[in-house]
Amino acid sequence: MASDVSRLDGQLHLGPRTGGIGARRIALLEAIGYTGSITAAAKAVGLSYKGAWDAVNAANNLSDTPLVERSTGGVGGGGTRLTERGHRLVATYRAAEAEQARFLAQLNRRLAHLAGDDLNLMERLAMQTSARNQLLGRVTAVTRGAVNVEVDLELAGGDRLAAVITNASADNLGIEPGVAITALIKASWLIVAAGDMSDSRLSTRNRLVGTVESVIRDDVASEVTLRLPGGATLAAVITRESADTLALAEGDTATALFKASSVILAQAD
Repeated sequence: MASDVSRLDGQLHLGPRTGGIGARRIALLEAIGYTGSITAAAKAVGLSYKGAWDAVNAANNLSDTPLVERSTGGVGGGGTRLTERGHRLVATYRAAEAEQARFLAQLNRRLAHLAGDDLNLMERLAMQTSARNQLLGRVTAVTRGAVNVEVDLELAGGDRLAAVITNASADNLGIEPGVAITALIKASWLIVAAGDMSDSRLSTRNRLVGTVESVIRDDVASEVTLRLPGGATLAAVITRESADTLALAEGDTATALFKASSVILAQAD
């Protein structure tokens, strides 16, 4: 049964304050730190260029301050660098990884009798979300109704959004002003509109205005990535026809629209 216990080695788990941290994401940050190039770092960890930037944007969204910064121009041309916060995170991860390896070696020796179905359940409980957009925020207001709770969040960069969840969910998450939380929004739940729709008369509560960072099209669908004023990014998947109608290009202003009920909240700390 020791081999079953070793399945927990695949990802670093530091308990409820941090959850699971992807080893590949840390490896990407580490590679950016010593190469100064997103292209070289992506190749080093086996990611595509787009996949690397998706991972970097997700990491920056979940951090209190950016982990990676881009630079343009200069004597050596543009590049990508790890910030001091990013260097510190990588160092902390590697130190914790070494401690975890020692702990798991001892766990394998002591808990060889652990039931296999318990291990399977533990792995399911540690399962990561498929929601593309994961935004770190802090609760600024809580309005309770008979059934649901409206939760107002301020994202790390200052952008704001609202979520509606049940009273039971709010109680389970310990929702109250000041609590750090992660907002999850699937890319397919976002509606994209050209221009600034923040003052339009719409029933959709969340209207995050940003700048188009990229538009990727295939024969059926398109992915639009917006960068918000606070620095976070949002990815939306819309139909190819809709993308062609909007005719958005890099640098254009656009609005991501989504209902408060489309936001899933997860405990960040």
